[in-house]
Amino acid sequence: MLKIIKADGTAEKQQIEEMRRRAAETGEGIQATAAAVLRDVRENGYAAVEKYSMQFDGAAPREIGKEELDAAYGACAPELIAAMEEAAADIRDYNEKLLTRTMEWKNPAGGTVGRVVRGLTRVGIYVPGGTAAYPSSVLMNAIPAKVAGVEEIVMVTPPTKNLNGAVLAAAKIAGVDRVIGVGGVQAIAALTYGAGFIPKVDKICGPGNAYVAAAKRLVYGTIDIDMVAGPSEVLVIADEASNPKYVAADLLSQAEHDVLASAVLLTTSEDLARAVDGEIVWQCGYLSRREIIEQSLRDFGAAIVCPDLQSCADLANEIAPEHLEICTKEPRAVLPMIRNAGAVFLGEHAPEPLGDYLAGPNHVLPTSGTARFFSPLSVDSFLKTMSILEYSRDDLRRQWKQAAVFARAEFLTAHANAVEVRFEDEQE
Repeated sequence: MLKIIKADGTAEKQQIEEMRRRAAETGEGIQATAAAVLRDVRENGYAAVEKYSMQFDGAAPREIGKEELDAAYGACAPELIAAMEEAAADIRDYNEKLLTRTMEWKNPAGGTVGRVVRGLTRVGIYVPGGTAAYPSSVLMNAIPAKVAGVEEIVMVTPPTKNLNGAVLAAAKIAGVDRVIGVGGVQAIAALTYGAGFIPKVDKICGPGNAYVAAAKRLVYGTIDIDMVAGPSEVLVIADEASNPKYVAADLLSQAEHDVLASAVLLTTSEDLARAVDGEIVWQCGYLSRREIIEQSLRDFGAAIVCPDLQSCADLANEIAPEHLEICTKEPRAVLPMIRNAGAVFLGEHAPEPLGDYLAGPNHVLPTSGTARFFSPLSVDSFLKTMSILEYSRDDLRRQWKQAAVFARAEFLTAHANAVEVRFEDEQE
């Protein structure tokens, strides 16, 4: 089931290109449709939002009140509530330790400089509807925002009959301030421009279908977004000491997401690659999403046999995967070789699903090679900073002439004047 490729400088490059092509730009038709809905909502407000909500979801947007959230919480299985509460505590702890705080200090001239850190005012979280149900994503998006000090978190989700109870319970656990039943591009538009009772936000986070992703891409700049996520992916680096049963299970855990998901093994051992393939065939036989897994692995799965671990790391850096597992005998020895990955899982007892749910680091990660320049969602994603400068006259005296020199070199005489005028009585 798993293609086994011997790295020769060409074969592995072809595999990488296939992975990249699967995450191609959103189709022109989807872009055009999203743009038309955004324009309609911008021009016609809530009436347009309601029109599209009735057309696509069969229901008008509505506020989902505290009573409904409480009822959903109460209806969830106690073991699920306990798991979500534990996850929430770990996510909160992780982000509290990362939190950047306001700082001030004296610069060499004696002036006070620094920056003030503030949480965003209002953030929107998009949660898909339909057959998808991701209460973990609610926690991963809302809790870092809460830790950052965001004043209001507004969660939107399609107002369909099958509103997921676990998703609503997660909103209660995470402390979401408002939950509104509205979905699709119209939800992104409403959160971007404001529409009736749906408020305008500063940033939108959360996964959605291709139309939602296109809408988020189009509104970026008017508001901020988390990222435009592509298909899920996992890359496992393993050596002859790795357990093929564990490696196979971890590859399968990502392949089941979607037929476009990518699960790739980089290994120094062809024997391990073959053993992993055998385990995949065996384990796949009892998994519920077998058809999706088989297509995903057939189209975008591979085991690439490399000459050494440095070669594995070099290839991993080029791929820049969303999830990178290092399941070697000494995973810490490989970590310094890694530059590009969304999240790194060290050792055979840190499987990727741990990061999806409980450990604390976020599962909203850069995909499709964007880990070369993007970072995971975290408390930092919901903060903005303001620089501060405070000088006394004596502090300014040490630097006003240099500031004037810069200004006149740039032909900005008013800039020069703004510092010179303060020392007219001291100029010769």
